[in-house]
Amino acid sequence: MTRIEVNGKVHDLEVDPDTPLLWVLRDHLGLTGTKYGCGMGLCGACTVILDGAAVRACSIPLSAVSGKAVTTIEGLESRVGRVVMDAWERLEVVQCGYCQPGQVLAATALLERHSRPTDEEINTAMAGNVCRCGTYVRIRAAVHAAAKALAGA
Repeated sequence: MTRIEVNGKVHDLEVDPDTPLLWVLRDHLGLTGTKYGCGMGLCGACTVILDGAAVRACSIPLSAVSGKAVTTIEGLESRVGRVVMDAWERLEVVQCGYCQPGQVLAATALLERHSRPTDEEINTAMAGNVCRCGTYVRIRAAVHAAAKALAGA
């Protein structure tokens, strides 16, 4: 039995501890907002927030998240997360949308750590999140807009 906290709720799971977190979220908890992309941690579609850090759920075994807080797009209710999602909507970032849950969570984790990131910091934080539609300029603009809104400017 493995106990994990996802989106503020504790779950006791009878799942092989080597099972990737991605499949636990999708198949065992029904949280399908976290997307399968490459399965190797390279594309960022499966990004979640683990104790404040953006991580790839396809590369993290269930055993590594015991005792830690996992946040998925379905549970993103923090002030920063709401402001990021608002900026995404206002700037019409989304095109196909497949990568966006991972993009939003990566941006949220960044803004939780750096309230006024530079373009370089944004590029570094978001580098592992691939957008097949190429909305990178809008993504960066939305991160800046969210940072500005959070600063009250």
